[in-house]
Amino acid sequence: MKFYNLAAGMNPRRVRIFLAEKGIEVPIVEIDMMKNENKTPEFLAMNPMGTLPVLELDDGTILTESVAICRYFEEAVQPAPPMLGRTPLERAQVEMWNRRMEIELLVPISEHFRHGNAFWKDRLPQVPDYAPVCRDKAVARMTWLDTELADREFVATDDYTVADITLQCALLLGKNTGTKIPDELKNLNRWWKDVTSRPTARA
Repeated sequence: MKFYNLAAGMNPRRVRIFLAEKGIEVPIVEIDMMKNENKTPEFLAMNPMGTLPVLELDDGTILTESVAICRYFEEAVQPAPPMLGRTPLERAQVEMWNRRMEIELLVPISEHFRHGNAFWKDRLPQVPDYAPVCRDKAVARMTWLDTELADREFVATDDYTVADITLQCALLLGKNTGTKIPDELKNLNRWWKDVTSRPTARA
């Protein structure tokens, strides 16, 4: 088994934190996007989209997309601790909240970065006027989430789950690229302090 990783990538980090929470170690192959290693024929044969992460199983089967990889590890390798929910209801709640964190926060934070940061110039088509729209949407969703977190410790259930990991990685990207948590959002800042204090946060 091999895990193809981008050290600074948000989505590979989601899987690394997930694995660290479960105490799973997997051989890692670092891919350097700056050197276009994700565009080589060998890599594109595994993932024609050229994105990371990628998990290669021992039989050569390839899995891409961070949550799909996490699901494989939870169901086929190491069920405990359950990061996708303990019961059918919890699993549905985790999936619901993880999807919300992806659509409502991860996507606009990522799009603000892509359309507003000089790093992406000449790498991807940019629409600079779209960047502040994305930032404003992300901040609005942070305000909504702050209210949601007023009466619970974690995003989806009483446990730290993949939904928390998704939000954690999205907000880390936002912190580094200009979409920070407003200081007045006390509940979200409390949550952020708690999750970034976990031993796995630097995985």
